[in-house]
Amino acid sequence: MLSPRTATEPVARPVGRGASPSRAGAAAIWGFALGYFLCYAPYSALTKALSSGLLAGMDRRGISGFVLLPISTIASLFGMFTFLTAMGWWRYAGRRTILGARVPCPGRWTFLSGVCTAGIIGTTTLAYTFEGASIVFMMLLMRGGVLVLAPMVDVITGRRVRWFSWAGFALSFGSLLVAFSKKGGLAITVIAACDVALYLACYFVRLRFMSRLAKSDDPTANRRYFVEEQMVATPAIVTLLALLAIVGAGDIMRDVRQGFTTFLASGRVLETVLIGIFSQGTGIFGGLILLDKREHTFCVPVNRASSVLAGVVASYGLMAALGQRAPSKRELLGAALIGAALLVLSLPDALARRRAALAANAAG
Repeated sequence: MLSPRTATEPVARPVGRGASPSRAGAAAIWGFALGYFLCYAPYSALTKALSSGLLAGMDRRGISGFVLLPISTIASLFGMFTFLTAMGWWRYAGRRTILGARVPCPGRWTFLSGVCTAGIIGTTTLAYTFEGASIVFMMLLMRGGVLVLAPMVDVITGRRVRWFSWAGFALSFGSLLVAFSKKGGLAITVIAACDVALYLACYFVRLRFMSRLAKSDDPTANRRYFVEEQMVATPAIVTLLALLAIVGAGDIMRDVRQGFTTFLASGRVLETVLIGIFSQGTGIFGGLILLDKREHTFCVPVNRASSVLAGVVASYGLMAALGQRAPSKRELLGAALIGAALLVLSLPDALARRRAALAANAAG
């Protein structure tokens, strides 16, 4: 028998005009941004190396992104359970009684948000496997799109957008314009365009749910949302991939089936497992950044900037280790604008800490 959830669905109260996080809370987001950066650089570099056949002994045709997805997402699944167990965060999830046992269970809205997160995981990994599209270019395209969505979601949900958030948004959006300023900048394949469109649609829905269910003064509501979303996302994409492999009709489904079967003897399973672990790391740190109670127009640029800068590092790593081309001048300019946005967004917190230190010295 199924019993109703014991935890009610939280409805977050948006941060009011003039409200700001505590100093500890303000600093936490930059630690999450560093963790996101440290996971994203090896994640994107390994994905590009495997899909392009860059590693020693590989066929130059590389490995299809759909072949990589099964093992990488299974690794992400184990990473998710390990993290939530190690942190002791399962206690924040709602509970249902199933066959007499009390088990963690998501609510309907966190379930849907988790499905959207599953779509983000899959489309992100695929984005770095398309031929002719660099890591930095795809990052600027996807990240720029989410930057456009952030203030739209804030306006819809009635959150106040402060001046430095608008400044960071403007600089970040400028990086997107730079990416498309070269001749042929809009020329991407149909499947790559569909991948980006699905990615952005999933992000829009996810940000809307975050605004309703979390991003509040209540840390319990934020962690409940995080845990329930995480416990849905990777199981959902693993289940979908398994169903596609069973059907096995068409090139894409056959690639997915290969990922579950013959790919296990390819000698590239360890690298693919690492992709999944680092991917889960980006999901954890990225989710914690977005759940900061400040407006999306602030949090999204912090999230996006960390990944774009990681993409630049990954590109130079591939250049140094495997002889790949360096990012173009336009891509570097776009990344520089992202870096400037990160600096602008960090100034208010830095100034607040300085004022607090001066006040403490004066009082002492």
